[in-house]
Amino acid sequence: MSATRVFVARLAGCTVFDPAGDRVGRVRDVLVVYRRSDPPHVVGLIVEIPGKRRVFVSINRVTSISAGQIITTGLINVRRFEQRGGEVRVIAEMLGRKVAFADGSGDATVEDVAIEESAQGEWEVSQLFVRKPKSGASPFAKGTTAFVTWKEVREKTVSGEAQSAERLIATYSELKPADLATTLLDLPAQRRQEVAEELPDDRLADVLEEMPESDQVEILSGLADDRAADVLDHMQPDDAADLIAQMPEERGEHLLDLMEPEEAEDVRFLLAYAPDTAGGLMTPEPIIVSADATVAEGLALIRRHDLPPALGAAVMVTLPPYEPPTGRFLGVVHFQRMLRYPPHERLGTLLDQGLEPVRAETSAAEVSRILASYDLVSVPVVDDHHRLVGVVTIDDVLDYLLPDDWRSHPEDDNEVAQRAAARAQLETRSIPIQTGRRATDASR
Repeated sequence: MSATRVFVARLAGCTVFDPAGDRVGRVRDVLVVYRRSDPPHVVGLIVEIPGKRRVFVSINRVTSISAGQIITTGLINVRRFEQRGGEVRVIAEMLGRKVAFADGSGDATVEDVAIEESAQGEWEVSQLFVRKPKSGASPFAKGTTAFVTWKEVREKTVSGEAQSAERLIATYSELKPADLATTLLDLPAQRRQEVAEELPDDRLADVLEEMPESDQVEILSGLADDRAADVLDHMQPDDAADLIAQMPEERGEHLLDLMEPEEAEDVRFLLAYAPDTAGGLMTPEPIIVSADATVAEGLALIRRHDLPPALGAAVMVTLPPYEPPTGRFLGVVHFQRMLRYPPHERLGTLLDQGLEPVRAETSAAEVSRILASYDLVSVPVVDDHHRLVGVVTIDDVLDYLLPDDWRSHPEDDNEVAQRAAARAQLETRSIPIQTGRRATDASR
């Protein structure tokens, strides 16, 4: 090994290579097992390989650990990782735990864990980096830190007290919402809920939008009503509507009452449409402008950093009012066309004359066909009075078409065949609705 001691928090995200120098994946956690008296023994790494699949890599197959990279023998079982009884994830479960000093000098919180090679191919926990509670009353005061051995402390658990998730959240702060969602889904249910409790409302909203609806409901059901409503306020209206639709009617209605009135109004509006129609798939927050708006104004609107790319691909031109349901829908101006004209050009003169909107009751299958046939990333939705009520984007359609367990990816040839059959059905406009939980493999 090129290093005999390494702190686990620094391993998160490190690239794993095979002996030929080809990239295998990235480290997401370290797996240990506790022993009766000796420090916990390291059994392996949890590595995310392409396709966001988490796999187990035995520590015996790790030949080198150095700054920013890990080299393995290249012999990796690509079956999906599933945690076994007695195994503990260092980042997900040990960081943030409270410990008591064996000499009775007080308590501390684990902020990092060092693992060390004790023999050839054998690794164990050698040190803990801990922080003591702050002693001053100042909000800027921080507790002192210390390096301790495993034998100098003992884990402290209090019945009913949730394990701190702050350190785990800090470790994964740079992850994109989709990657953090995958990470949370791999955690034990109790730990997942603890982390959800600690995440800021907007961050949790982004993460929930990347999860299967069944897991969304499970997490939201574990939150207090006021907190759940705040999280729903930060979600995209179509995602919030889909989530509330999966909840018991009484609780869903209660959460709607607790939400901000404007956000709740958008969600109620979407809940009025069947889920397999354009109205059920659409988002009611497209970029809407008047025909007199200029190219400069249109480009300024789509530059908003919080705007999803699919919504920023075009602006909708309508008569007043400019909130759904708007005045009469006039047409669409694609951002690429705006780039070809001077800033003062009126958007009303740049409408795409070949793009027809769909009705709110149009089937999801027909919307999918239109997006695919004309290479579009969004299509406007109008009501019976030709008023714009929303936009269906390509990600809305993909979320509908893919099964709930799509993040688990095909495990075998049968699943691959099933996906091929689903694609064939799509081509004939028969869109299956599939549901399911994440698939796991019981063995490594």
